Amino acid sequence: MLALSAEGVLPKVDYAIFADTGWEPKSVYDHLDRIEREIAKPAGIPILRVSSGNIRDDALNPNHRFASMPLYILNKDGRPGMTRRQCTGEYKVKPIKKKVRELLGYPYPIRIPKGVFVEQWIGISTDEFHRAKDADVKYMRNIHPLIDMGWSRSDCIRYLTSLGLADTPKSSCLGCPFHGNAQWRKIRDTCPEEWRDVVEFDASIRQGNARANASGNRLLGEAFLHRSRVPLSEAPIDHVTAAEWAALQQELGAAPDTQELEQGVVDGCSPWACRGEAEPVQDDFGLAS
Repeated sequence: MLALSAEGVLPKVDYAIFADTGWEPKSVYDHLDRIEREIAKPAGIPILRVSSGNIRDDALNPNHRFASMPLYILNKDGRPGMTRRQCTGEYKVKPIKKKVRELLGYPYPIRIPKGVFVEQWIGISTDEFHRAKDADVKYMRNIHPLIDMGWSRSDCIRYLTSLGLADTPKSSCLGCPFHGNAQWRKIRDTCPEEWRDVVEFDASIRQGNARANASGNRLLGEAFLHRSRVPLSEAPIDHVTAAEWAALQQELGAAPDTQELEQGVVDGCSPWACRGEAEPVQDDFGLAS
């Protein structure tokens, strides 16, 4: 959407907003720097980076309130479970709303007058039209330009490839429990430092986040990043899941120059459509006008 706006295919937006959890892969930050330098700045579109903190550091800090990640739980009786997912709201939606209020000139807790709002573009394609929903606050009105244009995910991939952006990475926290095996393998096989990071984090949250432990609310079971509920260093990430096979089959039907963008990896996170395995992904950009 940013490129379409910069090229004049879509109207020019006033801002693009990137919600930074503080724990994205280096490739995502490098990509953000590139599109800011090559696309946004030449078009006069500021990219605003907003954040509620570093999700990794917060999870391990006993003195910091932490919005829980959806960790996989193995209870003492052997039953599986999962912790609540609060991270998307805290680390993505909340800082975006805060920035939107500031842009409107009504920072919290100032009341926003009736009729004052931004139009927020959300990059949901026709493949995901069921995710297109209205905003939950009156000062934000959601617009879905890709759906209006009739663009599918494949159309988006072809367009990115035509711009030389076939290496666009998926955006999500390094240690997101919703990673599929393909994403875990990619981290392990291509980024040794990031792999050590997520393995260490996985071991550190075995008993839950540090704040809960410090306040006496310890988990009755054990927490894991991988759905197999074993330590990440031992998890069966070389297993190709049914969802990954489906993505690979779809990829084989794509044009050769678009296959690099997919790489069989379909999981990811967005401020407005965080999802888990076997579901498509959009970048965590909000564009406002």
